[in-house]
Amino acid sequence: MLEPVVVGENVWKVYGAGDTEVGALRGLTVQIHRGEMVAVMGPSGCGKTTFLNCFSGLDSVSRGRVLIGGVDVHAMPDAQRSEFRAKQTGFVFQAYNLLPILSAVENVEMPLLIAGARSKEARKQASEILTQLGLGDRLEHRPSELSGGQQQRVSLARALVAHPAIVWADEPTGNLDDEGSRQVTALLQQLNRDFGQTMVVVTDDAEVAGKCHRTLKMRDGQFLE
Repeated sequence: MLEPVVVGENVWKVYGAGDTEVGALRGLTVQIHRGEMVAVMGPSGCGKTTFLNCFSGLDSVSRGRVLIGGVDVHAMPDAQRSEFRAKQTGFVFQAYNLLPILSAVENVEMPLLIAGARSKEARKQASEILTQLGLGDRLEHRPSELSGGQQQRVSLARALVAHPAIVWADEPTGNLDDEGSRQVTALLQQLNRDFGQTMVVVTDDAEVAGKCHRTLKMRDGQFLE
């Protein structure tokens, strides 16, 4: 039986109070298993990004539990949760979120340095994963010197370099042209296939979702059956 990496139990995220209370997430219960590549789709405002933020530990939940690798993410103090997030999760965003003054390899080694790795080892690991992703000749290039697809590959490398339990991707192809989107989608598939990397991909792109093992469809803060 497949091992669940992420377990959500009756998860709510409520904004406001009293008459102004709005349930952005409304009782989500879900399991994501090791090695799965799962798409999350739904109309704008349905709660997809709130789901990603709450389940990854970036944001708090109002009630319910989220477990990653059996650990209750929201039972930790903030500092401990930040450390856990740095070691156990990776993030890929639509806007890349690369530091413009750093080179590709410096952006990728950053999570390792924050986690306490030695500089030499962090540089070695960052260089290796960028080379695996076809950017071995772009290590010293800054983000402004890279195409959108190359920047997204650097973002992927940064998310994967610490070998996290799960990678959360929020519209990873949203800023790319058709060719760049196909390249990044193929890369996500390859990383999932070759390394068994568990991924949750929030997307509006049916083509991206079609490459995943399954799709969770959201509406009004709930998963549809």
